[in-house]
Amino acid sequence: MPQVELIMPKMGESIMEATILKWLKKEGDSIASDESILEIATDKVDSEVPASQAGTLIKILYQEGEVVAVGKPIAIIGTGGDDAVKPAPVSVTTHEPVAAAEKVAVAAVQPVMAQQVSTQNNGHGNNAGRFYSPLVLNIARSEKISMVELEQISGSGKDNRVTKGDILTYVEQRKNAPATVATPVDVPVTTPTVAAPAKAEEAAPAEVNYGNNVEIIEMDRMRKRIAENMVASKRISAHVTSFVEADVTNMVLWRDRVKKEFERRENEKITFTPLFVEAVTKALKDFPKVNASVIGDKIIVKRDLNIGMAAALPSGNLIVPVIKNADQYNLVGLTKRVNDLAVRARNNKLKTEDIEGGTFTISNVGTFGNLMGTPIIPQPQVAILATGIIKKKAVVVETPAGDSIAIRHMMFLSLSYDHRIVDGALGGSFLRKIADYMEAFDPNRTF
Repeated sequence: MPQVELIMPKMGESIMEATILKWLKKEGDSIASDESILEIATDKVDSEVPASQAGTLIKILYQEGEVVAVGKPIAIIGTGGDDAVKPAPVSVTTHEPVAAAEKVAVAAVQPVMAQQVSTQNNGHGNNAGRFYSPLVLNIARSEKISMVELEQISGSGKDNRVTKGDILTYVEQRKNAPATVATPVDVPVTTPTVAAPAKAEEAAPAEVNYGNNVEIIEMDRMRKRIAENMVASKRISAHVTSFVEADVTNMVLWRDRVKKEFERRENEKITFTPLFVEAVTKALKDFPKVNASVIGDKIIVKRDLNIGMAAALPSGNLIVPVIKNADQYNLVGLTKRVNDLAVRARNNKLKTEDIEGGTFTISNVGTFGNLMGTPIIPQPQVAILATGIIKKKAVVVETPAGDSIAIRHMMFLSLSYDHRIVDGALGGSFLRKIADYMEAFDPNRTF
C-alpha cells in the first residue's frame, strides 16, 4: 500500500518539540482528509494534528506522553497515491493556549554553549547520541553546568533524554552537596562516571499525610507550566520593583465623557487598557533599553514594540496575548486589538502567533481591586508593568494661586525589572515617564 509519513508540525519560531497527549485514532483506523489524528502539547498551546489526506493509519511511531522533535515522523498513513514514502505536511488547530508570557526562553541559548555540542543532522549533540533541548541547554548555561557534567546526568526521557525536571533536580541536589566538584569542560574525564543523582520523585516518601479536613486538587498541565516558568524566571532574573503614584484624572474624565459615543461609532467598548498601552509605547521609545532581552552577556534591544497584556482565564490560569507593533496603532485600533485578544483568550481561541514575540508586558492588577503588585518578569523580557486600581483621593494640587486640596483619580504603577541590565536609574526613570504620559493625557482629544 502506498504510504506517507505524518510529520510533527512546526507551531512557532521558538518551539522545538511537542508532547503527544492523546491519539484520537488507533492503528488500522480509516482517516478522512483533514480529520484530527492526535492531540499534542507545547510550552505555548495544545493543538490537534489533522491528516493531510484520506487513508488508513498503518503505524504509530510514538506513544502518548512521549516528546517528539519538530519535523520528525510520528505516524505512517497508507494512501492511494504513488509508492514513495513522503512527508505529509500538516497544519494545526489551536484550542487551548498556555501562559507563554511566563514561559522560559527556550530559544535564548548562549552561542558558546551551543558550540560545545557537536551538532549532527539528526539533532543529537553528544557522543552518547542524546538530544538536549534548548531549554535544558539554557538552564545548564544559567547554572554553569559544563557539557561534560551534563552528559553525566541520567535522563528520564526517551533514549535517556535529559528533561527539564532531570536537570532542575540535579541543580537542587548539587546545591545541597557543595563538596561535589564539576569536571571542567577542557579536562578529559579519567575517573569513573559518577552515578546520577536520584530523582526527586524517587526520594519522595511513598505516602504523604495531608492532614484531615483538606481538599486535594491535582494541578492541571497549564498550572504546572505556569509554576515552572515562574520559578525559572525568579532564578534567571534579578528582580527589583519600583513604584510611582500617578494622577490619571484627565484620563478618567475623558473616558467617562466619550465611552458611549465611542461604543456607538466603533461598536467597541473602550477600557483603560488601550490607554495604558499607548502610554507604555511612548515611554519605551524614550527608553528603548527596557524593550530588551538578555542572551549570555549580550543585551538584545528589540526594535518592535510588542506589548503583552496578562489576562486571567475562567479556569483561574493565566495567558498573555501580545499586541504586535503596538506603537503603529491609533487609539481606536488599539482598542479593537485589545478587545479581540481579550475575548479570544477567555474563549480559548488564541492562536500560537497571538502569544508569541512579546517584548514588554502589562498586568492590570487593578481589575481585582488591588492597589499595586510586584509581578514576575515573563522570560525573556526584562520588565513588566503592574497597573493598580484607580481610586479617588484627596491630594495636594499646586496652582498659580497656591496649593490646595482636591479630589483626584489616583493610581499606583509598579515596574518589576531585571537588575542584570536595568539599573534603578533606568527602571525608575522609565516608570516615571509612563506616569508622566498618563498625567499629561489631553482631556480634549478626539478618538
